[in-house]
Amino acid sequence: MGRAYCFKQGVGAAMTDKSNVEFSEREALFFHSTGRPGKIEIIASKPMATQRDLSLAYSPGVAVPVRAIAEDPATAYDYTAKGNLVAVISNGTAILGLGNLGALASKPVMEGKSVLFKRFADVDSIDIELKTEDVDKFIDAVELMEPTFGGINLEDIKAPECFIIEQTLKERMNIPVFHDDQHGTAIIAAAGVINAAMLTGRDMKDMKVVVNGAGAASISCTELIKALGVQHDNVIMCDSKGVIYQGRTEGMNQWKSAHAVKTDARTLAEAVKGADVFLGLSVAGAMTQDMVKSMADKPIIFAMANPDPEISPPEAHAVRPDAIVATGRSDYPNQVNNVLGFPFIFRGALDVRATGINEPMKLAAAKAIAELAREQVPEEVAKAYGRSHSFGPDYIIPAPFDPRLMEVVPSAVAQAAMETGVAQKPIAEMAAYRQSLKARLNPTTSVLTTAYEVAKANPKRVVFAEAEEEVVLRAAIQFRTLGYGIPVLVGRGHVYDKLKELGVQDPESFELHNSVNSPLVPEMVDTLYKRLQRRGYLRRDCERMVNRDRNIFGSLLVKMGHADAMITGMTRPFAQTLREVKRVMDPAADRTPFGIHVLVTKDKTVFLADTTVNERPSAQELADIAEGTVAVARRMGHDPRVAFLSYSNFGNPPGSFLDNVRDAIKALEERNVDFEFEGEMTVDAALNPTVMKNYPFSRLSGPANILVMPGLQSANISAKLLRELGGATMIGPMLVGMDKSVQIATMASNASELLTLAVLASAGVAI
Repeated sequence: MGRAYCFKQGVGAAMTDKSNVEFSEREALFFHSTGRPGKIEIIASKPMATQRDLSLAYSPGVAVPVRAIAEDPATAYDYTAKGNLVAVISNGTAILGLGNLGALASKPVMEGKSVLFKRFADVDSIDIELKTEDVDKFIDAVELMEPTFGGINLEDIKAPECFIIEQTLKERMNIPVFHDDQHGTAIIAAAGVINAAMLTGRDMKDMKVVVNGAGAASISCTELIKALGVQHDNVIMCDSKGVIYQGRTEGMNQWKSAHAVKTDARTLAEAVKGADVFLGLSVAGAMTQDMVKSMADKPIIFAMANPDPEISPPEAHAVRPDAIVATGRSDYPNQVNNVLGFPFIFRGALDVRATGINEPMKLAAAKAIAELAREQVPEEVAKAYGRSHSFGPDYIIPAPFDPRLMEVVPSAVAQAAMETGVAQKPIAEMAAYRQSLKARLNPTTSVLTTAYEVAKANPKRVVFAEAEEEVVLRAAIQFRTLGYGIPVLVGRGHVYDKLKELGVQDPESFELHNSVNSPLVPEMVDTLYKRLQRRGYLRRDCERMVNRDRNIFGSLLVKMGHADAMITGMTRPFAQTLREVKRVMDPAADRTPFGIHVLVTKDKTVFLADTTVNERPSAQELADIAEGTVAVARRMGHDPRVAFLSYSNFGNPPGSFLDNVRDAIKALEERNVDFEFEGEMTVDAALNPTVMKNYPFSRLSGPANILVMPGLQSANISAKLLRELGGATMIGPMLVGMDKSVQIATMASNASELLTLAVLASAGVAI
């Protein structure tokens, strides 16, 4: 498995056999094939449990909306999923950076695009791959699907056919049609150019721009910056044959000809002399340092070729420290990333039932993105980069995971659609619409994504204590190759053989600790014996534990400062593993250790505690658990509302085991905490607004999102029952309250779950 693929999401997100390896081929195939093959599934949005449900969903109940739609086609948006459904359509003629590999080969990419629609803007999306390179057949096929979808996202279609296809479909169809390879890149690049011009004191109408590349994205970028005010005669476009000038005939077409200008320049080097802006959508290395030197003062360089830019930021800054540089890559500042645009543009267009996505809507999106970059950067975005960011040369484009994008961009697009007359369902209250956008996505989704960025920006050393297990090694490989930190493996020497079997080219580059030959063993034994000698342990007991028990050995690595956190739990039950960890680790000062399971659905997150540690917590321990869970919830972006659960609602029915819950309420009142809490109460009184109305005196302003369980038995059963039967994602258990971050997974955890725990520990969420 010598070959590896690099994936850098950005302009035309390319995949190539480059040395900048992000994951192995085997790992990528495993990701796409494990469990349910692919990346998407269809789920019902209405209950389908009873015969009545089925009768309403299909025959005979379905006849009612059928007749309504036949009488008024617009009601299809009211009675079907059409209004939130986008088709991602390709024929595979220009797949990322891989070229024409056919419709079927494009399916993984189109599925991925559908996932991004859902993840970033809650837009349902279906991928469709059409087996034809005939432009007319393609157009006819897409046009026939208009009754099904609320919008069409064209993807990975080669130029110049993509221009013909998009324009014809826009003319024939009454729903938004958008070729993201063209316009997505153009919108994000335009936002960056707006801000770069502002920082360098330039006026759009006076800027001289050179565009290198004459494909779909290049032409769309050129058209959009001209719409922003850049003068036609001030833009020189180049392709592989040189400058596109008036009178040139070789390699020309109508789209290139539209941007031909009178100029004596014939090469990129000649064109770029004195230029204010360089927009590269071509190939790696196309821009040289000498060319950069020849540009105007404070040059603006958008080197957007992927995976490697026309010139790297370090190379450009070496000769022009005053340059503002953007690329399509996430490992440099100012990433031009299409995901900043297309999900939110469609969100706004769908919400007003726009008949198309016009130039004013694209300009509105670009300006909204530019304005967002000029605002104060929220804490969660700053954390993702490991430092505070503010508008400036290294921050002219917002981060892809800025949660404000969901509010800002769709509302700007919707407003432009209304102002230009393409909105069939205008929004009356824009403020209320913006609020609904904020509530549409679960903040946990963004925060978890941000946690991965935090881990990458501040990589930590994490012990993987059971490295002889394949699932643990898979997680460790991902942890390292994705840049989240340094895995510290604990296991025997044959771990290296297993790493090689899993596709690792240089297994010996992984740090592996083995008690058989570790020089740390004597110090470990001394440390453990000093800790346990007055607890009934002899020195030989400590020697035996250090040499034979991976959890003891791994915990000591963390305690002695050789690592920052530890992941374990795959080979022994949680309680046994925790006992071993506690022989080495102490609770954090004034903390009660406990476990949290996090239940994540599309639009809500619920925290359950304590699910793993304290069998019969006292009132003070319950209060500690509540405060500790609140801290975790806040780190995950939530405004906490705590419910102390019971079988009783405020004394009804009475019982013998309610005092600890009631006293926990009193304890929090005495602590004067700054969050909502209430109890004792049943689950439905905590979560169901209808039931909550029976208790108007409740201090909760809405459904609880933190459920503090009365004891370990009910908590653990509830968490595992929800994991096995529920339809939501379950994260955890997370162990919090120890002096060092040690995460104990369940024995059934997969590599992805282990990786999540490692990242949460590394990023400081689970502490």
